[in-house]
Amino acid sequence: MFVHIVNFWLKPDLSAEDRQQFIEGVSSLGTIDGLVTFHVGTPASTDRPVIDRSYDFNLLTVFNNIEGHDKYQVDPIHLKFVEECKHLWDRVLIYDAESI
Repeated sequence: MFVHIVNFWLKPDLSAEDRQQFIEGVSSLGTIDGLVTFHVGTPASTDRPVIDRSYDFNLLTVFNNIEGHDKYQVDPIHLKFVEECKHLWDRVLIYDAESI
């Protein structure tokens, strides 16, 4: 399995419409072929010293292999999301992992 985790920090001055645009855009990624698991969420209410809750949204995608991930990266839906929503975030942090 190949896991692709993306944390987004949105710009603080976004309007409700801007946030909705982001939510709709990031949610559209779930329609891309090849996904085994897809999840979008916000920080949970858990609060321990080791938990980072500074991000606004988290995207979790799982693929059968790196080839699935690579196809996802160039899929027109993914490219459209990045192009239409990149102006909405200040920071993106990605963690990719492969099964051991």
